[in-house]
Amino acid sequence: MSLAINPSTKVGDLLDAYPGMDEVLIGIAPAFAKLRNPILRKTVAKLATLEQAAKIGGVTAREIVNKVREAAGQGCAEFDETPVTACAEPPPCWFNEARVGMRVDADAMLDQGVHPLGLVMQSASKLERGGIIRIESGFRPEPLIEKMKEQGLAVWSRESAPGRHVTDICRL
Repeated sequence: MSLAINPSTKVGDLLDAYPGMDEVLIGIAPAFAKLRNPILRKTVAKLATLEQAAKIGGVTAREIVNKVREAAGQGCAEFDETPVTACAEPPPCWFNEARVGMRVDADAMLDQGVHPLGLVMQSASKLERGGIIRIESGFRPEPLIEKMKEQGLAVWSRESAPGRHVTDICRL
């Protein structure tokens, strides 16, 4: 039985079911080249859905799902997709630059073969009320954002420059 490919399909499940699919994803968006990193592949890929990956890659969920389905021989999918429009989001009321205590360079950690999720989760568990952890990366860290929200933490993520993202995490 083949894997059903839709926006909620986990990237890791897709890569397990279809060897070589990482090259298809990289062809869709260069940001997916990080899937070649074994640490990222074992951690983020197991958590991230195709819909989240689309946001990281700067493509629509429809585009990534249909290209992956085509590569897997499943044909195009029909699904509704709410259009997303970019806009400058003002800082949330809890944000205060002076409260940024810990700064994490996610790209540098991944380049060293270490996934930042463990460090951020551990640090977030010790975060004092009003304290902020900042993560800087070359992509929007969707799985990490979801994990932090599941922990009841406030998250503000935005593009700081083309191809650069800043994500602030705060305990309210």
